[in-house]
Amino acid sequence: MVKLRFITAGESHGKGLIGIIEGIPANLNITPEYINIQLRRRQKGYGRGGRMKIEADQVQILSGVRWGKSIGSPISLYIENRDWQNWKQGMSIYEKDKNSILPVVRPRPGHADLAGIIKYNQKDIRNILERSSARETAMRVALGAIAKCMLEYLGVKIGSFVTSVGKVSYDIKTYKLFSKELIELHEYAEKSDLRCPDQNVTEKMKKEIDNAAKKGYSLGGRFVVFAIGMPAGLGSHVHWDRRLDARISQAIISIQAIKAIEIGEGFLLAEMPGCDVMDEIVISEQNSLKALKRKTNFAGGIEGGITNGMPIIVKAAMKPPPTQRRPLKSVDISNFEVIEAAYERSDISAVAAASVVAEAMLAIVIADAFLEKFGGDSMEELKKNISSFLNS
Repeated sequence: MVKLRFITAGESHGKGLIGIIEGIPANLNITPEYINIQLRRRQKGYGRGGRMKIEADQVQILSGVRWGKSIGSPISLYIENRDWQNWKQGMSIYEKDKNSILPVVRPRPGHADLAGIIKYNQKDIRNILERSSARETAMRVALGAIAKCMLEYLGVKIGSFVTSVGKVSYDIKTYKLFSKELIELHEYAEKSDLRCPDQNVTEKMKKEIDNAAKKGYSLGGRFVVFAIGMPAGLGSHVHWDRRLDARISQAIISIQAIKAIEIGEGFLLAEMPGCDVMDEIVISEQNSLKALKRKTNFAGGIEGGITNGMPIIVKAAMKPPPTQRRPLKSVDISNFEVIEAAYERSDISAVAAASVVAEAMLAIVIADAFLEKFGGDSMEELKKNISSFLNS
């Protein structure tokens, strides 16, 4: 069974981020420029912190690509951390540089700080916060860009848009959205500082963020991420870990600060009668199982863990960034005195960035599902296998 796998390494203030993705078929066109476009999308967003003024992420492709095409071997990427110049001793690998900066001893509520030092038996919280930082998602976006590139070759489009920041919401019924509407919403979102499709709502969100900044707190929000051009038959009902909705859920919830997820109208389905929310099946232009259509998409494109040919629609909720400019109460782990939590440069809101990271994670999961279903060591073989399935 072909399997798409990836791994990332690197600390927030270390020399850089490294990523390896394995399983991409040969002969896929890949350029650093395409990946860098996705990295720039991640760095945008009203309410982002000072780190975005320092970094202008550029990827280096270290292996797996020759003369602009994948060659079937693992693809490795590198993104330099520009802030490394200020942390060469503080994040040094050499023992001689130990104690060159003070340890972090004030855990921040909502972060991995306290749980992490207990788990890994550490006395300096920096050994935890450097890796738990959302800086790691830059590499996820870079690796996800390769999966996106593969899916675009197969006719699949991944997109997203933000539906709330704090208490300001953009209300939309996603079960009524089909491919054309989803693409339009994504394109409108690309023009927004907060990736919201509605400019009036965007302005209200910006005011909400400005108010939070003045008062020293942060804001979370919600977003939608989708995939269109999906064939029926990806995933499986036969084992818990092969269900595609379960795999997507794990991927999205693994993004830092994401605390809730629903596939399609997940929570709404719990409130309404079944007769109103099951997606009725209708005849298409031809008498073929694979051409049957749905009038609605409450299920979000997945039934029984298997794609049904409708757009995959995923909604996620992001908690506010835990670091507050007006620090919360904590305890100094060196002497157990009650103090204020440490402050590390942070975002007021990062929902827009999280939606771009979610696109990357959804792309990786779906690309893996394509390879699992259709196989193929080259893009030509993969596309031929898909065509054979769709035309059978």
